[in-house]
Amino acid sequence: MSIHAIDIQNVTVRFGQTVALSNLSLSVKAGEVLGIIGPTAAGKTVLLKTLAGLYKPQTGSLFIDGNNISGRDAHISDRIGMLFQQNALFDSMTNWENIAFRAINSGMPREEARAQVAALLPRVGLSESAGDLMPSDLSGGMQKRVGFARAIFSKPDFLLLDNPTAGLDPILAARIEKMIQSMARESGATVLSVTGNMTHIHEAYDVVAVLHDGVLRWQGPAEEAHSNNNPYLRQLIEGRRDGPIQANKSVA
Repeated sequence: MSIHAIDIQNVTVRFGQTVALSNLSLSVKAGEVLGIIGPTAAGKTVLLKTLAGLYKPQTGSLFIDGNNISGRDAHISDRIGMLFQQNALFDSMTNWENIAFRAINSGMPREEARAQVAALLPRVGLSESAGDLMPSDLSGGMQKRVGFARAIFSKPDFLLLDNPTAGLDPILAARIEKMIQSMARESGATVLSVTGNMTHIHEAYDVVAVLHDGVLRWQGPAEEAHSNNNPYLRQLIEGRRDGPIQANKSVA
């Protein structure tokens, strides 16, 4: 049995002739907060959606707690919370209904769900009254918090966060990432988070993984990210145009 919470072994995902993930292997320990970095179309979003069961790999195996989920047992999704890149909030629902959507559809009474959302909102930096507003009434940063609240509402064992700080100013991005780390520590959840925030990467994550063209180019402790000489890592951290990463394809 695997000693890791998540084991990805030799996974390949293709869309037609386009290879999004190529023979990728990656392991994450229980309770770790993993930051995934890479250029556009590196395969970062595809990796998260494959773990969530939205994409099926053509080859390779996925393990959670040592159990092969490549065939995707239905109960696995109940252990996973996901924040989508564009939040994916329902425009026609209030924020509290968005947050409790899965729980309500699984049979939780609406009054109970609303009470639980009211208790959760201050923990993600929102007022209780924000729950009665619509997503369109909130700023981009506040919508991110609603999306994060939805991801953690069911107290999942695994959090998949697709660029939770995209489009935010550096100060707010740092606050969001600190909140994610704090709440992950509190809950004991294992976190995989795509990020473009290189400045505080050594503070926000335990481990960093670099993806490029669907291939894992580097993985190591976050505290080594600013000193390791891996050329892919250095180019991303320093934001250089010159290096092994060039203009690439159209897969996220």
